[in-house]
Amino acid sequence: MLKYKNQRVGVFIDVANMYHSAKNLYRANVNFAKVLDEAVANRQLIRAIAYVIRSKSREEQSFFEALGREGFEVKMKDLQIFPGGIKKANWDVGITVDAIKLADKLDVVVIVSGDGDYVPLVNYLKENKGCRVEIIAFGRTTSAKLIEVADNFTDLDKNKRKFLIKKI
Repeated sequence: MLKYKNQRVGVFIDVANMYHSAKNLYRANVNFAKVLDEAVANRQLIRAIAYVIRSKSREEQSFFEALGREGFEVKMKDLQIFPGGIKKANWDVGITVDAIKLADKLDVVVIVSGDGDYVPLVNYLKENKGCRVEIIAFGRTTSAKLIEVADNFTDLDKNKRKFLIKKI
């Protein structure tokens, strides 16, 4: 896919999706600064939003602050714990709403997630807003349908050294 420096780009990162993929596949953390660089690709960044789940652990606050220093607007949602211990937390609807609200100001929407729930969003943005939609995620944990509908897919599995930080 051609990338032009005058393209206006919005980056929407599903942090939990990326965190769990990196942890389960590689026992590592994602280098979100490198992912942002890859997403922007020398184009005009309009917004970069990282969607996080707050679980009240000590180390997460420093992580959220680091995301802010790397240029992300951080949106937080509390982890919900239901009777019986069932936990629920995701940003699918929030990311979708924000991407649609910002689409008129963007040429390219970059979704950093492998979640197939974003397929309708990708189709909507392409068909109704005229945006190009790029997906960045780990290919091994990305929905085949999401890859299929995207204008471009960047597989982080292909350059693990660049996009991962090994846990100590």
